[in-house]
Amino acid sequence: MALLYAALLTVWILMCIGVQSQHKSKNNCIYQGDEDTYTFYQQGDVVLGGLFPLHFSPISSISSFRTKPKPTKYKLCVIFLSPYKSLRWMQTMIFAVREINQREDLLPNLSLGYHIKDSGDDISVSVKRSLLLVNGQPEKGNGQSCEDTQKEPSPVIVGEASSGISMAVSYFASCSCLSNKREFPAFMRTMPSDLFQVKALVKLVHYFQWTWVGVIGVDTDYARFAIQLFLKESENFNICPAYVHLYPVALTKDAAEELVKTLKSSSATVIISFTVDSYLHGILKECRRQNVTHLQWIASEAWATSKALWDDFGDLLMGTLGFAIRRADIPQLGSYLRRVSDSVAQKSHFLSEFWEETFHCRLNGSLNTHMHGEEPQNWPLCNGSESLDDVYTPYSDVSQLRVSYNVYKAVYLIAHALHDMTTCEPGKGPFQNGTCGSLYPIVPWQLLYYMKQAHFTTFGEEVRFDENSDPIASYDLMNWQKRSDGSLQLVRYRLCSIFFFSTFYCLFCCGSRKARQKGKPVCCFDCIPCAEGEINSIDCLTCSRETWPNQAQDQCIPKTLEFLSFQEPLGIILWAFSAFGACAALAVIGVFIMYRKTPVIRGNNIELSFLLLLFLCACFLISLTFIGKPTDWLCQIRYPAFGISFTLCISCILAKTVVVLMAFRATLPGSNIMKWFGPAKQRSSVILCTFVQALICITWLTTKPPVASYNTKFLSATITVECAVGSETGFWCVLGYIGFLASLCFLLAFLARKLPDNFNEAKFITFSMLIFFAVWITFIPVYVSSRGKYMVAVHVFAILASAFGLLLCIFAPKCYIVLMKPERNDKKHMMKK
Repeated sequence: MALLYAALLTVWILMCIGVQSQHKSKNNCIYQGDEDTYTFYQQGDVVLGGLFPLHFSPISSISSFRTKPKPTKYKLCVIFLSPYKSLRWMQTMIFAVREINQREDLLPNLSLGYHIKDSGDDISVSVKRSLLLVNGQPEKGNGQSCEDTQKEPSPVIVGEASSGISMAVSYFASCSCLSNKREFPAFMRTMPSDLFQVKALVKLVHYFQWTWVGVIGVDTDYARFAIQLFLKESENFNICPAYVHLYPVALTKDAAEELVKTLKSSSATVIISFTVDSYLHGILKECRRQNVTHLQWIASEAWATSKALWDDFGDLLMGTLGFAIRRADIPQLGSYLRRVSDSVAQKSHFLSEFWEETFHCRLNGSLNTHMHGEEPQNWPLCNGSESLDDVYTPYSDVSQLRVSYNVYKAVYLIAHALHDMTTCEPGKGPFQNGTCGSLYPIVPWQLLYYMKQAHFTTFGEEVRFDENSDPIASYDLMNWQKRSDGSLQLVRYRLCSIFFFSTFYCLFCCGSRKARQKGKPVCCFDCIPCAEGEINSIDCLTCSRETWPNQAQDQCIPKTLEFLSFQEPLGIILWAFSAFGACAALAVIGVFIMYRKTPVIRGNNIELSFLLLLFLCACFLISLTFIGKPTDWLCQIRYPAFGISFTLCISCILAKTVVVLMAFRATLPGSNIMKWFGPAKQRSSVILCTFVQALICITWLTTKPPVASYNTKFLSATITVECAVGSETGFWCVLGYIGFLASLCFLLAFLARKLPDNFNEAKFITFSMLIFFAVWITFIPVYVSSRGKYMVAVHVFAILASAFGLLLCIFAPKCYIVLMKPERNDKKHMMKK
């Protein structure tokens, strides 16, 4: 509704300005309304209108519509907590007009006047008084012609402060809706659009990583449009609103309690407030009553510099952040305000009211009780000794000239537009046929064109406008700090050095992972610890494959290399058993050499036994190639050596089994089978079986050989240095061939199990093969499921276990007889069965 009024008001301005000359043609007119004596007026060639919210909304009264309504009564304006800030704005406009009139370089042949009224911060009052400004207001009917009594119409109005009732040239209306030139074609402002403020606020919140915030605002066009922009812009920075709460302009106790209850129950401690200071007063009062003191406030530009709020709620607002419109120091304005007030207090109703409220004394002829709608104050008469130099008032405080500076720029904007119009050369103007525009009367759209093209500098600031007639945005980032005397210190800071009120929740979990809460908005989540391999950053950050979190889990450090080392306990145990196995095999060789002529040694194929022992010794030693840091050449030796050494061992055992089996078969009459199993044939069979394994290894090495690999696939603090087999087929073919020979050996030994015991070691071979199968069948699943150095350890263990199984099962019984039972080591005992 407020925007509708503003739109209608803009249209009425254009219509009234367009026909203002027609009013002058009437010889007689009578002004039917109440005479408005609360005004500042000065005649000039061009009279600028002004609307300022000195008083608050009119006191409502019920009309019978049968009699003339009573004169409207008002309250003092509390919208800005200090009503006389608005009086300062009025005087700033007057100061700017007088300053321009004294200049010779700006409008030298044209004088400016002013006609300033109180808007009451009310839409209907603003509409009424705007129409009076644009049409000119006659004095109350006295029978004279309007030409003799009428105040000059204003072709342009400087006003209003609030977005919902603004028009023409505004000094404090920031609603982005007013940038719509289709709805507000005759509107300009020296106040930046909220679009820029909201972008700045979003970036401020994002800078500090506050992504879970509360958003509140008064239920006006200003707050509604600003919050809408904020919610839209915040989506681009992953900022989520915990709640959005609009409270009524007429804040009731229940509304305040409801809002503060929301603030108190929410986990969001950063509150962004789009309001003006007076509307926030009741909310802060309720916050104090409910002991809600932990909030970080983010102020919109409407209250980012409010000292009045600090005086009452400094303990709640310490550390507040906000963007304030740019300030400037206007030379001689302060002395002008004090001088003018002292000299004209009794001549102006505005100033007389201010004077009485400031010094609590009465001036003769004062009408302040009429304006307030109150009984006359029991104050003494002013004695003339009062001076603004002796008291502090917001009216004369020129330390934070922000809105006043916008008023000042608005007047200069109009002056520069008029100056460009008056200095335009006929035939070179911007309009049809090179015309420059009309000054008598001023055509609104022509003046608006010059205002949009205006480009000037004031106090070092470049003033110009974009295509939406909005000025270039410029803000001061303010931080509320406390001086030693308890007063407010408004400090401009860089983002990196701002003082805050307290500690805040952080939506990024500060080193945790976000887990969305089921059934709740996307911004609602739980924080769970970072997973293994991640560090605590803004969010959990995964380290690269070559790095790993340190113990504090706050940075990624290079991983350590992991392999089966000779120095670690597991490596020491394995190489010790490997050395022990090799020594044991050599010891058995020594025993066999010493007792090589005894029946037990000679009766068990001594040549194959020596070869088997040598190959078992090699198996024990080859396991050492699996310990230590892998290299390419070591990997390419490791697997072929393992495969060939075990193939030699199993081939020897297979030959021994065949010889035993055939030896007893040769005792049958007419059998000459042993000629095929002499010593040369036995050696040839071992070589032939080993050749097949060697061929497999050569094929493996020439196609896709094993190589040293740095494995970073596993989530651990180490990089595993291992031998990648290269060809999986080659690796399993080597193991498969060994398994095939072992199976064949086991089958033949099983067939020879019933031969005479004293000449038969087949049962020992059978048992050794059972152990061999048990080791390697267990090895396969354990090997596949292991990783890193433990996979290598499993392989070494399988080699040692199977080698020890062969050594003990085949040679331990013979050594036992030779060394412990020598009486059984003779030919008689051997031939017993």
